[in-house]
Amino acid sequence: MLLVGWGGSGCPTRAPPRGPEVVQQALVHTSLAPAWVSPGAPVGGIQDGWLATFQDAELQSLVSEAMRHSPDLRSAAARVDQAAAQLGVARAGLLPTLDIEGKGSLGIGQGFEGVLRGIDFSAGWEVDLWGKIRYRRNAASESVAAAEAEFEFARQSLAATLAKGWLLATEAHLLQCIAVERIQMGEELVRLTTTRVQVGAASENELSLAQASLDSYRDILKQTELARVQAVRAVELLAGRYPSGALAPRASLVELPGPVPAGIPASVLERRPDLIAAERRVAAAFNRVEEAKAARLPALRLTGAVGYVDSDVVVLKDTLTNPTAGIAAGLLAPIFHGGALAAQVRVRTAEQEEALGAYAAAALRATNEVEDALTSARVLGERRELLEKVVAGQARSLELLSVDYRVGKVDLRTVLQQTLLADSARILLLRVRSEQLIQRINLHLALGGSFAVPAQTQSDD
Repeated sequence: MLLVGWGGSGCPTRAPPRGPEVVQQALVHTSLAPAWVSPGAPVGGIQDGWLATFQDAELQSLVSEAMRHSPDLRSAAARVDQAAAQLGVARAGLLPTLDIEGKGSLGIGQGFEGVLRGIDFSAGWEVDLWGKIRYRRNAASESVAAAEAEFEFARQSLAATLAKGWLLATEAHLLQCIAVERIQMGEELVRLTTTRVQVGAASENELSLAQASLDSYRDILKQTELARVQAVRAVELLAGRYPSGALAPRASLVELPGPVPAGIPASVLERRPDLIAAERRVAAAFNRVEEAKAARLPALRLTGAVGYVDSDVVVLKDTLTNPTAGIAAGLLAPIFHGGALAAQVRVRTAEQEEALGAYAAAALRATNEVEDALTSARVLGERRELLEKVVAGQARSLELLSVDYRVGKVDLRTVLQQTLLADSARILLLRVRSEQLIQRINLHLALGGSFAVPAQTQSDD
C-alpha cells in the first residue's frame, strides 16, 4: 500500500555509511593501529581547552579577538549559511506548491476594454515515490553538517596558527635580545682591543677584526628586528587588526605544559572536525547517487486549480459557474534521454568515490600528524636536555677566556670563536624550546582537541 502525506512518502530511503563503515570503505588497503606507534603520550581521553594550559592571558585575548574579527572565519560562516539555505531549497521540494495568477484581456477592437478577467489558484505536488526528493534533502542536510564541521576546524586552525605565530614573534624578540647582547659585547671588545693596541699588547689587525665582528653583530640585529616585525604583523593579521607591527611580544617563552593524553587513532577520526566534515561529504555523495538512481524511475505529480472568471462585455455560457475547480494527476516515466540519466548516476558514483578518497587521505594525514607531533616532542625533549648542558658549558668557557684575554693569555680570535659557539648554543636552545611549544600545539590540533575551555557543570546545592 502506498501512503501519501505532506512529507512525501513511498519507498524508504537507504541510510548512508557512518563511522567505522566509512573507514572500512575508504581505507581499503590500510588498517588503523590499535595505539600510537610513537611513545610519549599518557593513556587517557583527548584533552580540550588546551589554550589555557599555556597560561598566557594575552594569547587567549588575541585568540578571542581573532574569533570575532577574522575575515577567514567570516567566509567560513557564510559557507555554512549557504549550505543551510540550500537545505531549505531541498526541503521545499517535499511540500506542495501554491500559486496565484490574475489575468485580464487587453481588449478586442475599438471601445472594448477589460473584456475578460479572472483569477486562478493552482497547487502542485510531486509525490516522492522513490525517495528522489528525500535523498536530495538528505544530501543537503549532510552538506550543512559538513560545512559546520569545517567551520569548527577553521576556528581551531585559526587558534592554533595564531598561537604558533605568537610563539614565533616571542622567539624573534628573544633573538633580537641576543643580538643586542652581542653588540654590547662587541663594543666592549673594540674598546678593550683599542686600549691593548695603544699599549702595544695587540696589533691593528686584531682591532680591525674586532670592529668587523661588531658590524656583523649590528647587521644580525637588523635581520632580527625585521623578523620580529614580520612575525608580529602576521599575528595582527590573524587577529583581524591592521598590520602595524606595534604589538609587543612576550618578554620570555611560556613554559611547556605537562604531557597530554593522545587517545587512540580511532578516537582522532571521531573527534577531528575536518574528518567529521569529510565523513559528511561521503554521506552527501551517497545520497546524491541514490537521488540520481531514483530520477530514472517514474514520477507522479498531483495538480489542482480553483479559478474565477468574469466579463463586462462577453456573455459567458450559462453552464459556467464560479468558482471553477479541477484536479489532475500525471505520471511521467523516462524512456529515452540519450543516456543522460545513466551518465548522471555514473557522475554521482564517481563523486562518491572521490569523497571516499578524500576521507582516506585526510584520515592518513591526521594519523601521520599525530605520530609526527609525538615523535617530535620526544626528540625535542631529549635535545633540550643536551643543549641546556651545552649552553652552560659554553658560557663558562667564554667567561674564563674573557678573563684570559684581559691578561693577555689568549688572542682575540679565540674569544670571538668562543663567543660564536656560546651564542649559537643559546640560539639553538631557544629554537628548540619554541619548537617544543609549537609541536604541542600541532599535537592538540592533530588530535582534534578544542582550544575552548569546556563549560563546567555546576551541581545544585
